[in-house]
Amino acid sequence: MIIREGESSKVWTVAELLSWTERYFGDLGLSTPRLDAEILLATTLGCTRVQLYTSYQMVAQPPERVRFRGLVERRARREPVAYITGKREFFSLSFEVSRAVLVPRPETEHLVEVVLRELGALETTPEGPQPAARVLDLGTGSGNLAVAIAVNTPAVRVDAVDASREALVLARRNAEAHSVAGRAHFFAGDLFSALPVEGRRYRVIVSNPPYISRAEYDRLMDDVRLYEPPAALLDSKSPSADGLGFYRTLATESPPFLEPGGLLAVEVGEGKAETVGDIFAVQGWSVEEKIRDYGGVDRVVTLRRC
Repeated sequence: MIIREGESSKVWTVAELLSWTERYFGDLGLSTPRLDAEILLATTLGCTRVQLYTSYQMVAQPPERVRFRGLVERRARREPVAYITGKREFFSLSFEVSRAVLVPRPETEHLVEVVLRELGALETTPEGPQPAARVLDLGTGSGNLAVAIAVNTPAVRVDAVDASREALVLARRNAEAHSVAGRAHFFAGDLFSALPVEGRRYRVIVSNPPYISRAEYDRLMDDVRLYEPPAALLDSKSPSADGLGFYRTLATESPPFLEPGGLLAVEVGEGKAETVGDIFAVQGWSVEEKIRDYGGVDRVVTLRRC
């Protein structure tokens, strides 16, 4: 192998390392072999992926090859690239991540877009200036939703809740890194019971809850099942772990915390949008919209009280 110890006689350029690693990852069945190779090599060399393209003929030094080999071996064991590098881009922002939180995913960006659209509509009402809106993020994880919303709406105040204190440490650091720590506040606990102020209402409540059923969990790819935190994936709110427990809880417990006419937006698993809508309809909600992700899956359901 090109990155084995003791092969000091072989000179390896950036282009050769990328080519070999891409083939290696492809043979292992990884879904994005070239992208993974580029990210890991850029991390090793302390540069950006774009800078790799202008450095194809640069020779990697032995210490760099040793470090790169370690990263490649971790990825070969199916460890997600985001955990290897300690960061992940979400909504054009860089977030610190660890195995305490889910890796932020592109489809979740649709939740941010929904919230920004809702808050933007408030700002353009004919009644004049609106008071600062409040948004509640339930199950914040790395804080990617809360921080992205706060960064893109300078007047909004975001409260974010997570049951994992370790996750909240990361979320607070991400808020500080993006200069929104004064408007994004994080609370440890179980959904609404974690909120410190009684009677506070929110213009928007947003959540990407654990929606994987026990049967689905056993079929997840190794990258997810072996590394990402089970508590952030598995439905723990229903005795049967059918993947719908959190939606039942949100349908019944959200109304006192939502302003009149306010919006609730949730991410849902593939094939569950219709069922989730029915769960809320029974509790007096109306489904406003179902939003498809980049793969054509109904991924976000938006709701209002009838």
